[in-house]
Parts: sequence; C-alpha cells; structure tokens
Amino acid sequence: MTRFVGVCRRAPRRLRRFAGLFGVLALAACASAPEPIPATVSHAAPPPAAAKPAVPEKPGFALDARYFSELEGWDDADPLKGLDAFRRSCVALLNRAADAPLGGVGYAGRVTDWVSSCHAAMSVNPSSRENARRFFEDNFVPYQVAQANSDGLFTGYYEPELRGSRIKHGAFQTPLYSVPFDLVRRDMGVYRDTYVGRMLNSMMAMGMMMMRFVPYPARAEIERDGVPAKPLFYVDNAVDAFFLQIQGSGRVILEDGTVVRAAYAGQNGQPYTAIGAVLIQRGWMTRQQLSAQSIRDWLVAHPAEASEVMNTNASFVFFAERPVGDPSLGAVGAQGVPLTPEASLAVDRSIHPLGVPIWLESTAPTEDSDVSERPFDALLIAQDTGGAIKGVIRGDVYWGYGNAAGIVAGKMKHPGRMSVLLPRELAVTLGTHATFALP
Repeated sequence: MTRFVGVCRRAPRRLRRFAGLFGVLALAACASAPEPIPATVSHAAPPPAAAKPAVPEKPGFALDARYFSELEGWDDADPLKGLDAFRRSCVALLNRAADAPLGGVGYAGRVTDWVSSCHAAMSVNPSSRENARRFFEDNFVPYQVAQANSDGLFTGYYEPELRGSRIKHGAFQTPLYSVPFDLVRRDMGVYRDTYVGRMLNSMMAMGMMMMRFVPYPARAEIERDGVPAKPLFYVDNAVDAFFLQIQGSGRVILEDGTVVRAAYAGQNGQPYTAIGAVLIQRGWMTRQQLSAQSIRDWLVAHPAEASEVMNTNASFVFFAERPVGDPSLGAVGAQGVPLTPEASLAVDRSIHPLGVPIWLESTAPTEDSDVSERPFDALLIAQDTGGAIKGVIRGDVYWGYGNAAGIVAGKMKHPGRMSVLLPRELAVTLGTHATFALP
C-alpha cells in the first residue's frame, strides 16, 4: 500500500457533509546491456569479472548475474513452497496484457518476458525439493542486488488473531472501519508525468460551489470523531486493533466462533510513523529492548499514555470483510494473490515488481528461548508491499497466522542479501551487469 500525501490545506469540517453529493470517486490510483550471459546454467566457478557485485557510482543499484551454486544455502534449499507461491503469481501475471510492464524500475521487463516461465511452472509437478530447484535452475538466472553502503534490512509480518463482535457492547468497543465513502484515491500522474503511479488519498469536499480534494484526517482525529463508514466489527482490545493496522490484515474470531478475515482495503494517505522510534526518543525504551512484542507490552502496561503514543502514527487503515478460505494461506496481498507463509515477501514496489522470485540470504529469529536465531536462506516471491517497506535491499517476510508466527515476525530485524531471479530469455537481453537509477 504505497502512501503519498498531498501538500494542501484541509477544508473546514462543515464542508465535509457535502462530499456525499458526489459519491465515491475511484480514479486509478536504463539499464545498460553488456555482453549476453551464457545460455546454459552451470554450477562451475564463475568468470573472474562476476566474482564481486559491481556497485553503481551514482545513486542507484546494480544487478549482477550469478550462478545458482553461488547462492548461499541454495544446494540445501527446499523451494517447493516458493514454487507454489510463484504459480499463484503467474495466474495474476498472465491475466495482464502481454505488453504491460511488470513494474518497478523496469529490470523485469514486460509480461510477455514471463509467459514461458509461467507456463513451465504451471506444467511442472515436482515430487521433491531437488526437482523444484531444477525447475528454477532451468528457467531463471539469479542477479544479486548491489547498492553502495547498504547491508539490507529484512523484517517480518504476520496475520494476527483478534476477538470481535458485529455489535458494540461490553468489552467490544474498538471499531474496525470499512472504507469511508468520502475517501478518494487519485493517480498523481494526471498532474505530472513523473508522478505516474503515485497515489494520493484525500477527502472530497465542497467549497465555493466547486469540488476540491483535501488531506484525509490523521489517526488522532479519526479515533476521536470517527469516519463516515460502518464499522465491520468491534474488537475487545485497542492495542490489538492498532497492530492489526500495522500488519495489514488479520482474522477475527466472532462470539459464535465464526472466523472471518479483516483484509486491508484502504488507508487515509497520512504518513506512517514507527512508534518504536517515538518510545526511544522519549526515553521509555532502548533500541536494544525494541521489538513488536516489547512495544505491545509497553502499550498494555501504560494505558494512560498508549493512545497518545499510537496517535503519533498518523496512518490509519480501513478493512473489508473476507472469508478465510484456505486456512494455511494468508490474506490477499498487493499482487492480488493469497500470501504463502515463509514464501511471500513484501517489497518496495516502486523498485521491485510484484511476482518476481527473490532468493534471500539472511537470519531469522526462533521461538526457542535457547536458540535465538537461525540461518534463513529461502526462495520468496514478491507479492506484497507496505508503507514501511522502502528501499532497494529491503523486504518484509510473511510468516503466517497466529501467535507463533507473530513471535518470529516481531523479532525479525536483520541484514541480508537478495538476488532476483529473472527468466533466461530476459537475462540474455539484460546481460551480466546492469545499473538502474532509483525512482
């Protein structure tokens, strides 16, 4: 969910009531090419020129072709879940126009460049991790992502569980709102070519007999005054509702035992602020103490300050009710496909296109108090995005549903390396090394 906030003055509150007259407006929201890479995959040692990723001198990043044998942990990897996730991404990709750009800065070409790989993925039925590895080796070329002065940063997210009711009563006092009727999403590209794809979430108001757009209220005002939208549910814990907005979706257990999904549906366009940084700035927590669980514990233990601290994050998320479907899968991500635990990655989609396989070499926390970390080398598919996920070597690993996933996701904050896997036909055009400017 990419967030852009317009710099404009907000209309007086008395003007907002006229927004309903207009209904909901839904406006959609160089690479260098060196010598071609070899036409076959080899596990032999690479040529000397490819031994170290080349970092662009100017701001940007580079892609350098690698052999699969160079990817740390690849020979022992189990990419079966990654292959399943890639198949789901292929369904979304193949439903797009063949000449449509895949997205990001452009290194992944167009949909037509992925058709052969997707058809191969749909037809293969690997019976083992070895066969799954062979599929990727036969159809893709890894490119290590290199950026000057960056060690990468990889965090985790999950799908939380909340208790809720469709009726406000008793402990169920905190609303989860659907998208307000006066929330407008505009593509900023209509104002300037360089803004194409950048979205502005705003309020539609009436003034001097003409329609205009103004910033949508921030969290504090929404919490105080509400929004013109029917609450989907009322949950029994305001802190849980806050963390649900950070994660983007979650499952709500209703009073009769029914489980439904509160899925991300929109956002108020205000900037995201990490409240962990606020706690550190105020001296209430140290950087060493910081984790999602420690932040949650602090909010619960300090109810008098909790609301004000949470309101320092002006971003506010709206939801839609969805069936859970396959309980082993997560909510639908930004690409429009269900997320796969430990095989889906949220990325900065202004840089990386959704649907691209990514080999991640990093470290992950464990639930075991005796063993705090373990190597995490895995094949993930870029299928989601998030307001806090900004940068080239930056990702958010989806860990699944429930408390166990939440423990791991909340503690994950590690450096790492990433390599994007591109179809062999596209790699021949791209060459062994390419540089890209940042958007």
